[in-house]
Amino acid sequence: MHQSDHDIRNRLLIARLPAMPQILIKLIEHLQADDLGMQELAALISKDAGMTTKILAVSNSSAYHRNSRSVGLEQSLVTLGTDVIKTLVISESVFQTFNNFPHSGSTDLRAFWKSSLTAAVVARELAKKMAYAQLEEAYLAGLLHNVGRLALLATAPKEYAFNFSARDDEDLCAVEQRTLQITHSEAGAWLVERWHLDSFLADSVLYHHEPSSRLAHAHPLIRIVRVAHLLSTRGVDQAEVRGALGLCGLDEDDVGRLLALASRQVDKSAAHLGIDLTGADDIPQPPAYAPQVMHDPVQQRLSEEVRNLVLVSEVGQAFGRQQGENGLLESMTRSARILFDFDNTVILLENPTGHALVGMPTGEQQRIAEFSIPLEKGNAVADAAIERRLAFVRRDQPSLGLAEEQLFRMLGTESLVCLPLVSGARCLGVMIGGLASWQVASCQKRERFMQSFGAQAASALETALAERGYARRQIAHVAEEYREASRRVVHEVNNPLSIIKNYLSVLDDKLAKREPVVGEMSILNEEIDRVGQLINGLADLKPTPVDRATDASRVVDEVLRLFRATDFVPPGVHVAVNMHGASSEIEGDADILKQIMVNLVKNAVEALGGSGRIDISNRGHVNRERKLYLELVVSDTGPGMSPEVLANLFSPVRSTKEGPHHGLGLSIVHGLVKQLGGLISCRSGSAGTTFEILLPARSSANMIASAPAQAVDSV
Repeated sequence: MHQSDHDIRNRLLIARLPAMPQILIKLIEHLQADDLGMQELAALISKDAGMTTKILAVSNSSAYHRNSRSVGLEQSLVTLGTDVIKTLVISESVFQTFNNFPHSGSTDLRAFWKSSLTAAVVARELAKKMAYAQLEEAYLAGLLHNVGRLALLATAPKEYAFNFSARDDEDLCAVEQRTLQITHSEAGAWLVERWHLDSFLADSVLYHHEPSSRLAHAHPLIRIVRVAHLLSTRGVDQAEVRGALGLCGLDEDDVGRLLALASRQVDKSAAHLGIDLTGADDIPQPPAYAPQVMHDPVQQRLSEEVRNLVLVSEVGQAFGRQQGENGLLESMTRSARILFDFDNTVILLENPTGHALVGMPTGEQQRIAEFSIPLEKGNAVADAAIERRLAFVRRDQPSLGLAEEQLFRMLGTESLVCLPLVSGARCLGVMIGGLASWQVASCQKRERFMQSFGAQAASALETALAERGYARRQIAHVAEEYREASRRVVHEVNNPLSIIKNYLSVLDDKLAKREPVVGEMSILNEEIDRVGQLINGLADLKPTPVDRATDASRVVDEVLRLFRATDFVPPGVHVAVNMHGASSEIEGDADILKQIMVNLVKNAVEALGGSGRIDISNRGHVNRERKLYLELVVSDTGPGMSPEVLANLFSPVRSTKEGPHHGLGLSIVHGLVKQLGGLISCRSGSAGTTFEILLPARSSANMIASAPAQAVDSV
């Protein structure tokens, strides 16, 4: 393989060839689905201002409209009919695309257009005769069958300028292969595939110069385009035409009628499209010519190096535009196949443990995901990764390992290129390309370029893997937050449920004695609402703080009333409350403060074991870091906590207490205090345990100064 093969294919890859208009893409999709009615067609056309203008111009022309009054789009569609509209849309779209090719404006395209339009009309008539359902697809295939000539002209104007107007026969293909190592048929098929049109359409472009004997059992569209090409081309050997007629069930008597019909239709289509075909048949079509070119080895090497630098830069930019790891891997394999002419390509990446290379599924290579190679010396692929060097492996090489044999079978090639993907000091994996043995020498001459390609791919891949790792960490973080929130809710729901259970027992007694139960029912409703709020809070990991004033004294009162009525506090436990009157307001939600106090009192009761004292007090206001807080204290005379427990007091770990949820309570209290914007601390020893809580005091100019402490309640 000559270097120019890579050259032209590389230039095709990076050439800024025009994209097919979206209206044509959408039309083809609808046609393939066979669901394009007049209404859908009108909606599609109306989205393209240029196409709408073209349709209106044709409809209001003298050929279709003899009144002086112009008609709108909907009436125009009815006037023209579906078939004419489809033809106009396809032809105009392709015409716009062709005219946007580089050098098309400075090149006489009359003969090209006449040949393309003739092939399109003939292809559609052949499709009718063969009962091929997709008539418009056949028409489009005929229009596009020679688009490769424009692609080569745009990509290699100096090398191809003369042969663009050359006679379209087998000699042209031979000259193209000899000078560019790619024919216009191959270039056209590549472009059609790039436009994401139907694969058989690309095949019809690729094989339109194939001998008719090879196409006897080919797809109908391939046969149609082959015959349409021969009938639309001047100077083609008539024996060749006669030999091809049988592909579409034609005889020689049909040819004259078909060409006469095509001539009329071409003239009409050209008029609709505004294409002047006058003198198209007078444009000379010389035989293809391959000039002798003298190469300066030094200059050629310099050109190659410059081109490789440009290609590496272009490839790096292409990788950077990819979205996601899968898109990047697809781009890497696709680019490698084009740049280095690999038959097939697979990618193996280092697994998380760094002990093996595992296959990454891309395109048609999905089973590669089941493939793994240990990262150990003695295996060609693993050696390439470990030593970070390019390696070439032949199928007939002695002592091939099982992994290499599998890769040869998987890729179906005679040789393998193992390209390490190296980014900085790290090898992320290996790209493996399959190629013929005769291609190896050419690839070896391009080692530096391949290594640069591998570095660009590795850099982009490392970024993608880092983004994937970040995304996984974010997902794990959110999942952990939800797990923690679930544990918190399960734990907290138990408190009001216990209260509800106890109050139901109280209700039973009172109802049996026919005593009033209004107070108890009110408390039950409050606790049921609290259960609902706790469960709803699971959906919001970061609850919105409530900006309201809460009387801490009233909340403490409610908590004690709950415990007093349900006999939760044993007779041997004395609860003393010492609160300030008007100075007990805080900034925050009353329900959150209630949760805090319920947990602390409940923990204190459990720590006392049936006897002792609990003190709840308000120490008034304190200033901390220029902010005013209300200090609440809950203390008990229990045995205290060990240093080990104190060290992890507010972490969600298990305590020494019995039960499924113990160890979460104080963690929840800590989180609730923080949610209120407060602080909590704990002192514990043999004389008992004290929790000191600082909560943001109600900020008011009329706030009453702290009053002397007084006993409010005792149990």
